[in-house]
Amino acid sequence: MFRKIKSFLFGKRWKRWVLIYLPVAFLLLIIVSNYIVEKSAQGKLFDRVENVPACATALVFGTSPNTRYGENLYYKYRMEAVAALWKAGKVKHIIVSGDNSTEYYDEATDMKKALNAIGVPDSVITLDYAGFRTLDSVVRCKWVFGQGNIILVSQQFQNERALFIAEHFGINAVAFNAQQPPQHIFGRNNIREYLARVKAILDIYLLGTKPKFPGPPEPIKI
Repeated sequence: MFRKIKSFLFGKRWKRWVLIYLPVAFLLLIIVSNYIVEKSAQGKLFDRVENVPACATALVFGTSPNTRYGENLYYKYRMEAVAALWKAGKVKHIIVSGDNSTEYYDEATDMKKALNAIGVPDSVITLDYAGFRTLDSVVRCKWVFGQGNIILVSQQFQNERALFIAEHFGINAVAFNAQQPPQHIFGRNNIREYLARVKAILDIYLLGTKPKFPGPPEPIKI
């Protein structure tokens, strides 16, 4: 028995698994994960404000306002998109959900200030300081803020993943796609998003991942 194990670990079979089978298996996992996520979003994505079905609440996902290269266009376009929904009367309330893991980094407050600057008042904005990742933001929208019918607002790649998560947790959601930054900027995020989709599949089907801070309830009165 020991000889067989030793033969596998140090023989050609082990090298074949590492060099061929494992990369192929991981590539298949990426392809399948991407297919599942995209399929779950079919018919739920909108690019034009006038086509988005009206809903009480929009959930916009946070990111940093700036990068080392300057203004973060992902952030800018998301703020403009959710503001456009509110100004068109498509939503009555907005949840800004982002990372506030340290006192020096507060995505939710930054988003509120950005929305104030383009005409959205404080009275229609709720801040979620524990939106550390897409899953946390989506699930907390229902568990903490009591919103089971929502419009998700981000770029299409994140919206597709968020719709997959929302469906699993029994949240009725559609998504409004914010403008995509120029392709040369977006290209750097392709690999990251493919890996995020694999993680989303594992979180839902294997790990049973829940938000880092799932409560207590703070229902929004709209």
